[in-house]
Formats: sequence, C-alpha cells, structure tokens
Amino acid sequence: GRSEVSPQKKLDSVDQRQLFSAVGQAKLINRYYELFREHNIPVGQVLTTKESFGTRRHYLNQKNCMTVMLANGVIPIVNENDTVSTYEMQFGDNDTLSAIVAALIDADLLLLLSDIDGLFTDDPNSNPNAELIHVVEKLDDHLLKMGKSTSTSDVGTGGMASKLTAAKLASAAGTDMVIANGEDFRNIHRVIEGQDCGTLFLSHKKDEFYLMDYLEKML
Repeated sequence: GRSEVSPQKKLDSVDQRQLFSAVGQAKLINRYYELFREHNIPVGQVLTTKESFGTRRHYLNQKNCMTVMLANGVIPIVNENDTVSTYEMQFGDNDTLSAIVAALIDADLLLLLSDIDGLFTDDPNSNPNAELIHVVEKLDDHLLKMGKSTSTSDVGTGGMASKLTAAKLASAAGTDMVIANGEDFRNIHRVIEGQDCGTLFLSHKKDEFYLMDYLEKML
C-alpha cells in the first residue's frame, strides 16, 4: 500500500496503517489471485480480527466460512484486517493467526515459513555451535523460554517466541506444525513429502477447551 499511495499530509500511525492496509489488501489479494489462476485454483479473501473469535458463535461463523470455501475448491487467503482493527483487537503476529486458522479447518499440518531453518538450541547468529532441533515431541516450559532468547525472524510479524505459541495452539488442535526456511521454496515439497526439513512439532490429543480458553484470555 505504501508503494501505491503518497499521503497529501502527514498522518498519525493509525491513519497511516489504515490507509496503506486498505490499498495493500487489494493489491495483495490480486497477486494471490493471479498466481493461483495459473493453476486453475480460485482463491477468496478472508479478513479477520480478534473480535471474530471472541465468542463461540463468532468462532463457528469463521469456521463455517472457511469450510464452505474449501468444500467448493476455493483457497482462503486469510489476513488480519488492519484497516478496521484497533490496537486492542490486533492479533499482533501472523503465527498466532495461522495456528487459529489451522484449528478452524482441522488441518493436518501447519507450515510456518521463516528466514531461519527452525528451532535451535541457541541463537545461531551468535552461537556457531547452536544445533537445529529436528523434532519436538512435547513443547515444555524450557523450550518456550528458549524461544524467547533465540533468533527472531525479520520476515512478517512475530519471532520464534510467537512461533512456539503457535505450535502450542496447533498441538491443542491436533495439528502437527513445522518451522522451515522459506528462502528455498523446495522446502515446501520436502515437508509435504515427509523429509527431514526444519523443526517438526508433533501434536497430541485435540483439546478444543484449551484453544477456546486461549482465545478468551487473548481478548
């Protein structure tokens, strides 16, 4: 949106975000439309805010919307509605939003693409001896704390800490999750084929109560 619009006067941060996002959302969905059309796959835009998950009824409305789209062969392109969301109603990161969407559609796998290879034992940018963790069977407090000290991504919103929160939500939804490096698009194929790529977080028994409890606390 910023590349398309030159404001006539200086805007405060809220007005600027709303202006750029309104224009940017149209540009973004058009790009997705063009890319998927090359494969004869229709897409649809779903804009959401925290408020969209604030009650059981809102949650089910969102779920029904995406379920109907998928049942008819339409890929939902989900994004936070920055045009109307206030600071209090923002998710703050796309990692959390993606985990909630994975829960909504009962996804088998959530793939988070970042600018790092996965979860490391330490920050690989400062510690050359940091090792990649290939599989996480249980996301305990030790790993959650480690995520706060390891490298954060410069791509999109959210660092490693938010990705671990997403992993916890995905696990509660019965969804496996992988963090992989998005700079090599072939990693998508490697993950889908079951190859050792990135960090795999194994899910456990579905716990919808945890997910709804998290959403209530988030609001």
